[in-house]
Amino acid sequence: MSALPGDLAAALQAFAARRPLLIASDYDGVLARLVDVPSEAVPEPGVAEVLARLTAVPGVTVALVSGRGVADLQRTSGLTGELRWIGSHGAEFDGPLTGELAARRDALAARLAPLVAGTPGAHLEIKPASVAVHVRPVADRSAAAALLEDARALVDSSLTLKPGKDVLEVAVTDADKGSAVRRLAAEIGAAAVLYLGDDVTDEDAFRALGADDVTVKIGDGVTVADHRVPDPPAAVAMLEFLAALLA
Repeated sequence: MSALPGDLAAALQAFAARRPLLIASDYDGVLARLVDVPSEAVPEPGVAEVLARLTAVPGVTVALVSGRGVADLQRTSGLTGELRWIGSHGAEFDGPLTGELAARRDALAARLAPLVAGTPGAHLEIKPASVAVHVRPVADRSAAAALLEDARALVDSSLTLKPGKDVLEVAVTDADKGSAVRRLAAEIGAAAVLYLGDDVTDEDAFRALGADDVTVKIGDGVTVADHRVPDPPAAVAMLEFLAALLA
């Protein structure tokens, strides 16, 4: 806790004094380390415990906001309890997608599959509202970059591109994490929001929040977030600091 940047500690102290509160976080790269195999992204030590402490505080809502589908996120994380789940970059909020959108997603997957199959190590992930081209395991980095560019050029311009770390996700809706977080904040009447994210798609949430909110970038990279911590263990330590304040 002593390693927490002073400006972030002060922001969290002010945040903790308000009610109701929304604490929202991405999963991969924040509460779990990034791994080559998405199904192996287990939570950092202490995550389940600190989320349980936070959800037990009256007037505090905790949400996981992910590019993963909700079912995948719940299965991979193993997390339970009084959490709100937002998946597919906000497209999964009040229920699954309609059949029409699912059909559009399947057509997109069929179009991209032959392209991805031509690059050793790359794989295609089909999510509830999108299709993602993953190149993290590709040994030839120039081939990885070329695949992402080819995939970008192949998809319909009406679809929503969500580039990330060694991945290009193509969504069949225009939902984003920012609109989803604002929607949940309005639903609970939040006086302030804390959002933690590490990836390009989390910038939508950082930009959507206001001066009374707290935004924290995890890791390196250009960001509009107000604060930064270096890695998932530091993110967990920050949440533990907040849980102590709220207690």
